[in-house]
Amino acid sequence: MIRLKHERVARVLAREIKSGVVRPGAQLPGEVELARRFAVSRNTVRAALAVLAADELIATRTGKGSYVLFDGRPLDGRLGWTHALSEQGVETRMRTVRIELEEDPELADRHDLESPQVVVIERVRQLTDGTSISLERSRIPAVDALRDLPERGLDNGSISVTLNRAGLYLDHCEQRLRGRPLTPVEAGHLERPEGTWFLHTTRTSWTATDRFAEHADELLDPTHYELNLTYPS
Repeated sequence: MIRLKHERVARVLAREIKSGVVRPGAQLPGEVELARRFAVSRNTVRAALAVLAADELIATRTGKGSYVLFDGRPLDGRLGWTHALSEQGVETRMRTVRIELEEDPELADRHDLESPQVVVIERVRQLTDGTSISLERSRIPAVDALRDLPERGLDNGSISVTLNRAGLYLDHCEQRLRGRPLTPVEAGHLERPEGTWFLHTTRTSWTATDRFAEHADELLDPTHYELNLTYPS
């Protein structure tokens, strides 16, 4: 059977994905690199990628080539670092610092929440050797199903699972990143010297119906985390 060029490219890439040559969650090379590898045009590469996307082997996000790396491995942090790190086989554990109800009128006004009360969840992420690699603060709406979190704790130790059981399923987010020094309190939680520079990300997540679900401030150890920017090729 005679195959079109893009079908041949898609078949090779599909085989590499299914066999594990390309790890789950890994980012494929850019269009220019793939075109060079297969000696085809970029239009042919785009057609091949469309076939892979239709077969649900890849997910394309046009113009969004920015992502965080952990020890050189790409992380998709839209659904949180626990999920992203787990996909890359990185074992971590969480130490809960506090879970409390707080008033946050500014956040409530920004996202049209019915109540200014939110649940604040503050946790430290550690590697298995005890090294603290991030301090994560999440603010989620204090709806009826979540108001008692300070007393009962997170479901299965997971914010995502807790939100899902309350009917809030994370679908899309907006994230920003910069660097800043640790405050004395943050340094104490992370067991680092005061003023140590960490990456600081802020991530706001919504459900598929654009309902606010979570605002997270995260301090990430730049020894392990870095930001990678890939511009459309």
